[in-house]
Amino acid sequence: MKKKLAIIRADDAQMPFIEKAREMGIETHCFSWDKEGAVFCKPFADYFHPISILEKEQILEKCKEIKIDGVVSKSDNAVPTVAFVAQGIGIPGNNYEDALIMSNKYKARIAFFKNGVNSPNFTIAKEGEDIDIKEIKFPVIVKPTDRSASIGIKKVDNETELQEAIQRAQKLSFAREALIEEFITGSEATLDMITFQGKHYPIIISDTETTGAPYFTKIGYHQPSLLNPEIQEKIIVEAKKALTALKFNNGASDTEVIVTKSGEVKVIEINPRMGGDATEHLVRLSTGYDFAKGALKLAIGQFEVPEFPLKKYSGVCFLGKETEYLKSIIENKENDPEIIIAKIEKKELKYLQCGVDRSGYLIYQSDRKRSWK
Repeated sequence: MKKKLAIIRADDAQMPFIEKAREMGIETHCFSWDKEGAVFCKPFADYFHPISILEKEQILEKCKEIKIDGVVSKSDNAVPTVAFVAQGIGIPGNNYEDALIMSNKYKARIAFFKNGVNSPNFTIAKEGEDIDIKEIKFPVIVKPTDRSASIGIKKVDNETELQEAIQRAQKLSFAREALIEEFITGSEATLDMITFQGKHYPIIISDTETTGAPYFTKIGYHQPSLLNPEIQEKIIVEAKKALTALKFNNGASDTEVIVTKSGEVKVIEINPRMGGDATEHLVRLSTGYDFAKGALKLAIGQFEVPEFPLKKYSGVCFLGKETEYLKSIIENKENDPEIIIAKIEKKELKYLQCGVDRSGYLIYQSDRKRSWK
């Protein structure tokens, strides 16, 4: 009998799961608000259920009726519902109450602090409540407590800029909350992992490129990391400690860290779902591991320990005003055999304030880290 998979949300980020499930012979059921922009996957899923991802009880009842075997999502705001459904049915997933902490950057920071995870100092600014500015040492990073893709993030250097940044982050936050955190200088890296029954399996570390201050929007990932092995081991140790602190027991995850000049590793945040920005493509191109398949097999109770039969370099570079030099490279992609995929999705090139502003991308596979600067 066919296995049945629930996919919470139906935006384009969920397509890797739909495509992989089809390849694996798994029946797909997408749940999403039936409005423009939320139903990209509707024509591709086997079944579409017009239920908001916030209606977790309705989704659980429908999944029980369907007899769902697994539940997944690549969206942060779907993490609690994924956990609620998994827990309600008794299939691989995480505890719902723990998922509420995982999906809130402030609550996650409290868990890090209590469990000795090396991460920046922080405080919270809730809408309608005053904060003691005297306690804040500049510069700081201000961000919504519950958004991803660099939405609402800004570096702040003084009191004059702070209130504006807080109000911007609160407006973009679903909970109307802004996290204010110590600004850490250093190189950024991301660790992809898969976890089964509380055991964390590292997959690969990527070097991350951003626009820099003030918005730090991601403009590229390259893997494997060129950081020295000792630093990479520190990243793995801190990331495992952070996942354990959050009681993350099942699923794919994406840990963002900063490595200081002195070699200290600071955990910036845990994304308790498979990474975005073409993560599954990059992992397959660099390691040979089918990350999407691995995550789906875990979800339906058929977990397999990751194996890495390939050793290559891969990366994704994003198009924006800051990376305008990529436009001609993407338009002439056939001239570079190492470019696997290249697309221009918007004509206008914006200065990037978040991932949504990006206008296109290219993905490559090579024997070395590539750069087109």
